[in-house]
Amino acid sequence: MTTINGEVAAGFEPVREAFAANFERHGDIGAAVCVYQDGRPVVDLWGGVADPDTGRPWTRDTLQLVYSATKGATATAVHLLAQRGELDLNAPVAKYWPEFATNGKADIPVRWLLSHQAGLVTLDQPVPLAEALAWQPMVAALAAQSPQWIPGTAHGYHGRTWGWLVGEVIRRVSGRTPGRFFADEIAGPLGLDFFIGLPRRERDRVSRMVYQQPEVDLTTAPPESIPDELRELVAAWRDPNSLSNRAYSVTDPAQIDFNSPEVQAAELPASNGVGTARGLARMYASLIGEVDGVRLLTSETLASATEEQASGPDQVIVEPSRFSSGYMLPTDSNPMTGPSAFGHTGRGGSLGFADPEQGIAFGYVMNHIIGGPSDVRASSLGDAVRRSGA
Repeated sequence: MTTINGEVAAGFEPVREAFAANFERHGDIGAAVCVYQDGRPVVDLWGGVADPDTGRPWTRDTLQLVYSATKGATATAVHLLAQRGELDLNAPVAKYWPEFATNGKADIPVRWLLSHQAGLVTLDQPVPLAEALAWQPMVAALAAQSPQWIPGTAHGYHGRTWGWLVGEVIRRVSGRTPGRFFADEIAGPLGLDFFIGLPRRERDRVSRMVYQQPEVDLTTAPPESIPDELRELVAAWRDPNSLSNRAYSVTDPAQIDFNSPEVQAAELPASNGVGTARGLARMYASLIGEVDGVRLLTSETLASATEEQASGPDQVIVEPSRFSSGYMLPTDSNPMTGPSAFGHTGRGGSLGFADPEQGIAFGYVMNHIIGGPSDVRASSLGDAVRRSGA
């Protein structure tokens, strides 16, 4: 039985029980969960193994790459710039990034980048990975790219390109790279253990990810064996020219080793944030209230940031999704803690969110990358938070 370390405030014992069950029944290897209520931590737990190859244990300060949960941190940087009057989300992207105004993109507002409505989910010609990690070549390729649909008429998850698109706006407006801006203006004031572009000095604290292989490969299964509700999605997976596949083929090679030091050291504001569950929860807590004297966003900025911008059929993930300006909104498959919540998931199970009505902020990180409908780890923790309270 995995030892669960950390503290839980009275009334939040169901979260400890759910966290322990994730190790016993749901596949966790190493993980951490943190919950803030009304600006103070009420759950801070960790356990398991950070590196199965060496047996290194998961400690209080273990760092974990969180894939697209990074998008919530990057979106927060954008809204901080908007709050300061330095960035107008309804202004054309080209106002800040003139090279962007080509091939039908001159009138795309910044907000559509955030809400996955710009149609720039892929590239006609993938960029060599080393050049993508260097930033500028990928930014230039996106500036020259034509949208895949008429911007604003549909939405589709910009899984990889979102980070360079939104990150370049941050860079143009602030004069700093998105990782540097996040470190200076968000992580620093709040004392967050969270990085977009991992410093070399932090490398030894990072866990090693383990990827679960699916029990059944639906892409090769006989068509008659595929459930009706999955047939459209599986057809998209099987088609190499579908947006579902091309959205993750913007680099050459398409597969990126997110365990590698080079990838973790680069700034990929859509997908390579590295931090703790505590860092995620603390950041989200500061969006809905004060944390040790710091509140990042005013209530007015928060209302604008979390207003629904796009919902319904998603052109990339081929199932319904909901987005505000940069944050995911609750769905049946990701209810968080209720209809007022907002946040972002990451590939394989990580999740950060806040619920202003409940006064709750949440962070969960783990190194066993599972994902899919069979992965109940984050949702079980969210359900336990809903059942908790002092």
